[in-house]
Amino acid sequence: MNAEPRPPPARPEALGFLTRLALSPRFHKLAAKVPGLRWKARREGEELFSILSGFVQSQALVALVEARVLHFLAAGPMETDDLSRRCAIQPAPLAVLLKAGAALKLLRQDRRGRWHLAPRGAAFLAVPGLEPMVRHHHVLYGDLADPLAFFRGQTETQLAGFWPYVFGPLAQEDAGLAARYSRLMAESQVLVAEDTMRLVNLTPRRHLLDVGGGTGAFLAEVGKVHPGLTLSLFDMPAVLAAVPPSLRDRLRLCPGDFRADPFPEGSDTISLIRVLYDHSDASVISLIAKVFNALPSGGMILVSEPMSGGNHPDRATDVYFAIYTLAMRTGRTRSPAEIAAVLAAAGFHGIRVRPGDRPFVTSAVTALKP
Repeated sequence: MNAEPRPPPARPEALGFLTRLALSPRFHKLAAKVPGLRWKARREGEELFSILSGFVQSQALVALVEARVLHFLAAGPMETDDLSRRCAIQPAPLAVLLKAGAALKLLRQDRRGRWHLAPRGAAFLAVPGLEPMVRHHHVLYGDLADPLAFFRGQTETQLAGFWPYVFGPLAQEDAGLAARYSRLMAESQVLVAEDTMRLVNLTPRRHLLDVGGGTGAFLAEVGKVHPGLTLSLFDMPAVLAAVPPSLRDRLRLCPGDFRADPFPEGSDTISLIRVLYDHSDASVISLIAKVFNALPSGGMILVSEPMSGGNHPDRATDVYFAIYTLAMRTGRTRSPAEIAAVLAAAGFHGIRVRPGDRPFVTSAVTALKP
């Protein structure tokens, strides 16, 4: 059995002033007595407990989703006993779950004891992709069951084989799973497309090629905003086979593997939507160079995906997405500065970072070929 690592010798002078205070039990006792400090200490305590209880909160959300509590309440207020019958959960444990949902502001209870859907719960049901994402979390949470082993690289993660299984040749063994997660990808792309269109103006563009665009959900949203734009979709043949019939007349389907096959000619804009963070640095460098060579002079590359906060870590992307991509074992979550550096090395100029209003959905980086 490995011995627990010993902490390094104490060097208080190497710590910041506020950090030294936070390590002092005497300071915490003082902070509890001084009004201004007491408020700050209480807020910090609440933040720490929120981190501590985060997994339980997310699991309560999973239970509410799987039991369809939010869906039932979307039809109107209900009593606990009625919900108990519909959800197949005994009233006592269901009451605990419902109160947890109320504490998370997903539900609310009126004076008569009836449960209502709260605005946050309604928003959860209305935002595309959130529900299937929650249903998908059991794969990631399973990989994090032993978090220390995970970060030491001692875990054979399920997520590393999950997406190749869902969308690869093995998908034939479980067509229902493949269909469910195809919907997850398509629904989440709606949000990404909406935010990307707010960040990037494609009006001057003539022909957009979306590389690795799946079944065309991103291009479908782009087409609503820019009906005159020619839209081409490049992805593996097996993926393009699942493009909805309603999109086939609108899109030019271009089967191929970006690692081995040339891109079709004619586009003045190439988009990589949630593509880079799926791949290693070497693959990203190769892909960006290939995009550069395929574009004409003045052509634009558009990268859109959740990005790391870099030197200022972001709570959403540097916790959730960075750990998710680490579990995938194929890519990583990069900062805009890292992406910009790869673009510059490939020869692009006019690089613009466009932070998203919702970084957990997407941010964008664009650049032009001289």
